[in-house]
Amino acid sequence: MKVKIYIASILLPVVIGTIVGLITSGAIDYSNLVKPALSPPGYLFPIVWTILYILMGISYGRLKELKLNDLKIKKIYYFQLLVNVLWSIFFFVFEWRLFSFIWIILLIILVIIMIYRFYKKDKIAGLLQIPYLIWLLFAAYLNLAIYFLN
Repeated sequence: MKVKIYIASILLPVVIGTIVGLITSGAIDYSNLVKPALSPPGYLFPIVWTILYILMGISYGRLKELKLNDLKIKKIYYFQLLVNVLWSIFFFVFEWRLFSFIWIILLIILVIIMIYRFYKKDKIAGLLQIPYLIWLLFAAYLNLAIYFLN
């Protein structure tokens, strides 16, 4: 059923994001950091990430529904999700700011590859990932600036 595909596809990143949020919530020192210009308030991050995870799930669910999620698609999708999860832990729990910046560059590269592969299979699935890429570019700016300012 289409609905089950989308529910499962959306729930996976949202649940993973929620778990990571719970793991990192005790370690997050965002309010105590010197932040660069354009830094959004802390309450905005879970809202944005929830939206991005929903879009990610819809995009991947679309490929599953259309039976376009081959092994390459699955590998890049799940690998970028893992790299995403680890970034939060590196940045907030371990406070490895410079390493986290390098890690987010890896994530950006993986997401670009994912968008390309998704787009080749289904344009809508690829385009739904563009906000994620834009946010990651912004997050990379914040990450690097926080590294230099703190």
